[in-house]
Amino acid sequence: MFNSLLIEDCGNGVRKITLNRPERLNAVDVAMAEELPLAIDAASRDDSVRVVVLTGAGRGFCAGLELDAANVAAMTERRNESRFEHLDDLHWVGRWILAVTNCDKPVIAALNGPAVGAGCGLALAADIRLMSESAIISTGYLRIGLSPDAGVSYFLPRLVGLSRANELLLTSRNVTAAEAERIGLVSRAIPATEFEATVTAMATTIAAGPPVAVTITRRLLRDSLDTELLPQLRRELTGIMQCLATSDARQAMIAFREKRTPVFEGK
Repeated sequence: MFNSLLIEDCGNGVRKITLNRPERLNAVDVAMAEELPLAIDAASRDDSVRVVVLTGAGRGFCAGLELDAANVAAMTERRNESRFEHLDDLHWVGRWILAVTNCDKPVIAALNGPAVGAGCGLALAADIRLMSESAIISTGYLRIGLSPDAGVSYFLPRLVGLSRANELLLTSRNVTAAEAERIGLVSRAIPATEFEATVTAMATTIAAGPPVAVTITRRLLRDSLDTELLPQLRRELTGIMQCLATSDARQAMIAFREKRTPVFEGK
């Protein structure tokens, strides 16, 4: 079904989506631009999926747009466009980021290698970023005469503050995993030899949680970025009432009293 992605159901509700152009550090071509939102949306709608892991094949996570002249032309020029294309104010980069943020499953970006440009934006849009100590992350845009896209100007100041976001964007410098962890750009910097096992362990732990409560928690945190306290309190109350109506919550309370680990079924 997909030419530029590998889709793997790893068991325990974990679905791995791997960007699969390793010879180009998983730089974005037309196929990848079109396919990634479809793969994420499919995972969001699939009740058997509880966590999505985004990663890259080979040595890279995603090097941003493939800068081959023919690919740049194919991705940016609009000839004989349809009415939809003429009115499209998101283009592929916007749809990438909305697919991640609208996904009803937690999304872990597993940065196994360089994440640059749109690859940086894809990582920043995820709920959790785990970064191999052998990887780097960079906005990269000004190196090639461009301003940011892929949500970078939205997420970066929210993660690291406005001053540091300015510095990282205006210098386009590479950020190591150790620095990225220190400044809050990623959740954890992990030795390369432990990276895959650590990603798997975290994804499995989250997938074992109560699916309805996990989704509501994710939505609450996303909404909180642009919501005042009073409406957020109301959303919290609505959410917890929805959770209390689930069999998972009732069974978890029984398990708590009986001092045993609950098994959540998503009901």
